[in-house]
Amino acid sequence: MNLRTLIRSQNPVIAAAIGQFCTPKFVEIMALSGKYHALWLDQEHVGLTTPQIEDACRAARVHRIPTFVRLPATDYASVMRPLEAGADGVMASMVRSLQEVKNLVHWAKFHPEGGRGVNGTGVDGKFGTYPGAEYFKLANERSFLAVQIEHVDALNVVEEIAAVPHLDLMFIGPADLSQSLGLPNQWEHPEMWKAIERVAKASQKHGVPWGILPRDAVYAQRCLDLGCRLLSIGMDSPIIQKGIRAYWEDWASFALN
Repeated sequence: MNLRTLIRSQNPVIAAAIGQFCTPKFVEIMALSGKYHALWLDQEHVGLTTPQIEDACRAARVHRIPTFVRLPATDYASVMRPLEAGADGVMASMVRSLQEVKNLVHWAKFHPEGGRGVNGTGVDGKFGTYPGAEYFKLANERSFLAVQIEHVDALNVVEEIAAVPHLDLMFIGPADLSQSLGLPNQWEHPEMWKAIERVAKASQKHGVPWGILPRDAVYAQRCLDLGCRLLSIGMDSPIIQKGIRAYWEDWASFALN
């Protein structure tokens, strides 16, 4: 099942982020855990290379778990390359304007939905084996597009963003959004919940699912009650750190010199 179909059929979709430890083995470990429906690869903060994305997506395909890449959508090549590398979709970070969302769609979709650069020799074109018309059709059907609502400028036009055709997800980044609102790290502040509710209402009105990176289970449940459809639970570095601590708790009675 591709990610576009999954986000509208599975409720909620549980995803995890992989960045600092983006390797095929770690992707396989996460997939084999059986806890996740999707994985996203963090090119924004980590600067993943195209070969790294290719290897991670290849490992994910083996285990039939979809992937999308978070990135700064600065130009058409930045959006196009992860799709050609085998990612199921892309998520534009730190969006601030309606035009940025329209650019994302234009760069990621072929005619008639957009004007994506044409090269079917990548993974998504089965290395040049798809006829052109079939490649255009399948790529448009499969490519998953998300934008992050993590800046007050995007929040102020979220109703217009939600109305953009071919957008599949609005994803709230609470840390950056709280900072942008002048409330750094105050995830529970009433103004933060007001912002989340505004995204939820725009989502419901225009039929575009929304997701979030929740702080804890209580926070996640409150978001689900507001109609959230994707929860990003877990990032590679914290997962590893928590695992190390839990492992050494089993050795609490053992005193090291």
